[in-house]
Amino acid sequence: MPAILTVILNWRTPDMTLQSCEAALREMQGMPGAITIVDNDSGDGSFEKMSAEVVRRGWDNPAPGGIPVQVLQSGHNGGFGAGNNFGIRAGLPGGGRPDYVYILNSDAFPDPGSIRALLDHLEANPRTGFAGSYIHGPEGEPHQTAFRFPSILGEFEGAARLGPVSRMLKRHIVALPIPESTTRVDWLAGASVLMRQDALDEIGLFDETFFLYFEETDLLLRAARAGWTTDYIRHSEVTHIGSASTGMKTWKRIPGFWLDSRRYYFTKNHGRAYAALATFACVSGGALCRLRLMLQGKTLGDPPHFLRDLIMHHFRKAPAFVARADSSKGRTSPAE
Repeated sequence: MPAILTVILNWRTPDMTLQSCEAALREMQGMPGAITIVDNDSGDGSFEKMSAEVVRRGWDNPAPGGIPVQVLQSGHNGGFGAGNNFGIRAGLPGGGRPDYVYILNSDAFPDPGSIRALLDHLEANPRTGFAGSYIHGPEGEPHQTAFRFPSILGEFEGAARLGPVSRMLKRHIVALPIPESTTRVDWLAGASVLMRQDALDEIGLFDETFFLYFEETDLLLRAARAGWTTDYIRHSEVTHIGSASTGMKTWKRIPGFWLDSRRYYFTKNHGRAYAALATFACVSGGALCRLRLMLQGKTLGDPPHFLRDLIMHHFRKAPAFVARADSSKGRTSPAE
């Protein structure tokens, strides 16, 4: 049976991370593999607490046939991609190579049969490189996790939020309707994704230039360009709290790292001119949306000053990594 390495990245949520690990342990029973918890340099005692708890529960030294758990310290908070890469590079205990890598958020808890469903699907579909779960909240509410790749027209539609525009550009809408059955998608949110090691060996790991957001989009775009497909597995269900580490639900202003990631994604994968047009499309659509809401006397759900921040960020001098991305557009070699 193929071996699975589960990687759970922790950032100052040790109790929740241990709960996620416990759920993954339950679902991995009978499968060869291991679980690696990576503490992303939390600096709050998370590493020490989780290490001690793993030993106390006997997870570090399970009975024969059990799933061993190790806790690693990354030593540097390089973001989501860098932290997961640290765990992936460590491999199985003893340095073994897994057949699959399962990325699980620290605030995500696999439901019964969820990991097995992902594994069975990838085993049955050898050119599918990545399989992700149906994600729902604690009360059963579905989460949007299946998407098309971003584009200029998709940026305009997403910002405009206007029925006639959405109908006209329906083939470019980034957020797909939540699938009712297993289906192929462009990319998936990284809360619960099983990744084929052969695919990672070919395309590389997460690009660590991304601190947070767009790293899964970039990885799966590289996979698609290399001929690996990505599937959404409806009968693999995972409970997800969401934004426990990032605080996204309470943002008062769009963070600079989100703007950096967005700009880098478009520049790296499509060039600087395309990135500029994507920003123009987003601002134009956003202005149209705001005009409509003003006439209707309604309020907007975006973080305050979103369009202004987007425009100001675009006209700032491009960071060195954006310039490098523009000069190397079209290459698929990973930044590791």
